[in-house]
Amino acid sequence: MQVENQILQWFNHFHQYPEVSWKEYETTNKLAEILDGLSISYRRFDDVTGLLAEIGEGPEVIAVRADIDALWQEVDGEFRANHSCGHDANISMVLGALLLLKDEKLNKRIRFIFQPAEEKGNGANSMIDRGALDDVTHLFGVHLRPIEELPFGKVAPAIHHGAALFVEGKIKGIDAHGARPHQGNNAIDVVIAIQQALKNMYFSPSESYSAKLTKIQAGGENANIIPGIATFSIDVRAAKNSILSQLKDRIDKDLNIIQQLFNIEIEWEFQDITPGAEVSKEAAAISKAAIIETVGMENLADEVITSGSDDFHFYTIRHPEVKAAMIGIGADLSPGLHHPNMTFNRDALILGAKVISKTLTNVSK
Repeated sequence: MQVENQILQWFNHFHQYPEVSWKEYETTNKLAEILDGLSISYRRFDDVTGLLAEIGEGPEVIAVRADIDALWQEVDGEFRANHSCGHDANISMVLGALLLLKDEKLNKRIRFIFQPAEEKGNGANSMIDRGALDDVTHLFGVHLRPIEELPFGKVAPAIHHGAALFVEGKIKGIDAHGARPHQGNNAIDVVIAIQQALKNMYFSPSESYSAKLTKIQAGGENANIIPGIATFSIDVRAAKNSILSQLKDRIDKDLNIIQQLFNIEIEWEFQDITPGAEVSKEAAAISKAAIIETVGMENLADEVITSGSDDFHFYTIRHPEVKAAMIGIGADLSPGLHHPNMTFNRDALILGAKVISKTLTNVSK
């Protein structure tokens, strides 16, 4: 009961004090304070938030990652940091696993990666660059799943995320009077052309993919001005990294054609390219066995396939020798991930901590 209460206390703190990507200063300070209190060694960094902690002995390392950043979104009419993706839960479950394991006899080291900026898609790379995967043979992650994927009590041995990238663009034309459209460039016409180009991209129907405009800003207060300038964003996703690459090339080609067609300048940049999952069968089998030992065969769920993305998969893209899987925790999470009022069954935190600790124990003994 003491461990369970501690996990809930940690969750309540991180939930109450969310911080956005690359600004998780107090979150990192709190993690360091907790680790100091547990007499756990850790390493911080001068130039980025997040930290690496370690227990056990031996040349080989088993790692587990918890992302620590929150989203910036409107909640009840106010824009603020908000843990609507459940990273506060991920922190608490991984800390709970550490608490359960810290006094165990381990033949391998266990490294706890508390990673910043998952929501920006590049926090994993910052940890890799600072040695998070040095000597690591196996890596595990954990994430709560929405209720339509997993109900409370069910646990999946792996999550197969899709690949994603985002486009930020600007159309740079000239405003014109509504009565004299020939004197300017209508940026709205260009946006419509971009929308139609996205709709006309076809790949094999056996592949899962999407590309859609998610932001359009053009015009001002006057209805009689044709706007020449507009900004736009495109969300691009695919189940496979190879299909995402083809989508990127096609969007690049289409935007070049559109700016020539309309004789207008378009600037665009591909941002936050996040790879799809490369799940290790061996790592998934290890987490599967741990789930059965912890919650029973009746609560073992199938591996989750989701269109969402996670920068966790940079770890295996950059270090393909590392065997990795992310565990999915059913929590009756609703209305959904990234919803400003997301909520879930807090008992899932205890369940998740136990599954993680058993998974790490099975590899490190």
